[in-house]
Amino acid sequence: MNSSYSFLLLIIIVFSIQCNSRTSKKEIKTIKSNKNHTEEKAKKRPEIEDDSLNNKNTEIFLESYGKKNLDTKIIIKTRFGDIKLRLFEDVPIHRANFVFLTKKGYFNSTVFYRVAKNFVIQGGNSDNLLTRKQRSKYGNYLLKPEFVKTRTHKFGALAAARKWEDNPRKLSSPFEFYIVQKRSGAHHLDGEHTVFGEVISGFDTMEKISKVKVGADEWPVEEIKMTIEILD
Repeated sequence: MNSSYSFLLLIIIVFSIQCNSRTSKKEIKTIKSNKNHTEEKAKKRPEIEDDSLNNKNTEIFLESYGKKNLDTKIIIKTRFGDIKLRLFEDVPIHRANFVFLTKKGYFNSTVFYRVAKNFVIQGGNSDNLLTRKQRSKYGNYLLKPEFVKTRTHKFGALAAARKWEDNPRKLSSPFEFYIVQKRSGAHHLDGEHTVFGEVISGFDTMEKISKVKVGADEWPVEEIKMTIEILD
């Protein structure tokens, strides 16, 4: 009787050890599988570090940046006075891009390089070596157009410049912008360039800039330097 009981007890102990061993192996396998899955997802996660914008991650970066940086008020300072701008929220990529470049100080080495009388004043470029270095740093990326029917080229509209030749997709320059100075607007450009903001004050400054002396290429004879800042 004692011998049978001992034998039965031994069988129960062996069976219990085998079950525990199987459970343990299964648990390790599951944890390992989840860890690998997490690592795989991490590898696929796009690069969205603060200063990682380039021509390969443009849209992903700016979408992320725009969610963290909700600024819409901008001020352009010149020797003629200030121009205050409001950026539109329904063109999120262009808004985020302008805010990003403003916070990085890009525009502070640029000028209003084109003054087209009774049409537009255009800025965001210069002959400054620092300007070229900054453009090169971010890879001369381009922005997909964000056309909104209600955003037209009215007086005071802020829009993105772009190349017209070999640019069927109407991709915007991220660096160069213009403000419509013509009182009746420039509506022949609607649907051609992305309008991403508007002047809210400083129309008198625009008028002063529009009257400066320019060369044959509409570049002002005397440079019109600018600094651009975020308004609280």
